[in-house]
Amino acid sequence: MAITDERFAEQEASVAGITAPSRLRVVAGRFFGSFQGRVGFALLALLFLLAFAGPYAGRWGYTDKDFMAFLQPPSGEHWWGTLQTGADVYAVTLRGMQKSLIVGLLAAVVGTTLAAVVGAFAGYFPGWADRALTWLTDLLLVLPAFLILAIMSPLFAGGQWPLFVLLLAMFLWMVTSKIVRSMTVSLKEREFIQAARYMGVPPARIIFRHIIPNMSSLLVVDATLNVSTAILTETSLSYFGFGIQPPDVSLGGLIADGAQTAVYAPWTFWFCAGLLIVTVLAVNLVGDSLRDAFDPATRKPATGKGAR
Repeated sequence: MAITDERFAEQEASVAGITAPSRLRVVAGRFFGSFQGRVGFALLALLFLLAFAGPYAGRWGYTDKDFMAFLQPPSGEHWWGTLQTGADVYAVTLRGMQKSLIVGLLAAVVGTTLAAVVGAFAGYFPGWADRALTWLTDLLLVLPAFLILAIMSPLFAGGQWPLFVLLLAMFLWMVTSKIVRSMTVSLKEREFIQAARYMGVPPARIIFRHIIPNMSSLLVVDATLNVSTAILTETSLSYFGFGIQPPDVSLGGLIADGAQTAVYAPWTFWFCAGLLIVTVLAVNLVGDSLRDAFDPATRKPATGKGAR
């Protein structure tokens, strides 16, 4: 494994009296050394800045209505135009972007945490615990997630979007959990795990202090890629009216409303759709670059004149 090799090299360097760079510095150097890593990080930083600082630059709030400007094109008064209701497109789009980013980040973190914990416990404890957790994972894999979330959508009204995040995260972790379980079965036979067990270290402490940290690269990349999955899922549900409920807004709801007027009022659709595309692209660029930074062996070999 790449993790073990790097740690072994650090130990060898310390024995030789050489100051070895930390793993975080090595990974960060690889990440920012790649073109797509820099582009993805810059895009994501700009999107967060636009979503959370941009509303303060505008004159209108996302709940404000201009009853003298229905479905007006972009102008000095309304930078991105207005909707059929007189709402400012700039304000409501940035509000929807805020909500989509928050939902994506929280759902990805919760989902990856569940995958790590369930997979590690299933792999470490053979027998009934493994069978029960594996059965739960397989059950959630075959359940129609979209249908369940759609049926429960009335519960998300009235500002109950954290419940939506929790339910969304419940359907993001199963595949990664199976990978974590397989890696745990292999890791628990390693010498340092055996030594901790013989010293009387409790199993839960071994799992959280030794096993899960040794899968940090997998979990970080999985969490990053789950952000785009969660954003697209939330957008799809909101497009059909099953996600974030009014009076709040999300990109999916705005795209659904804008699709009805996109032909003769394109500003009602393309600003939110464009930001969604750029957001998912930036997250995927960051995720791919993190994967290459944690495991350089996954990089495609150079071809052509520049190859050596």
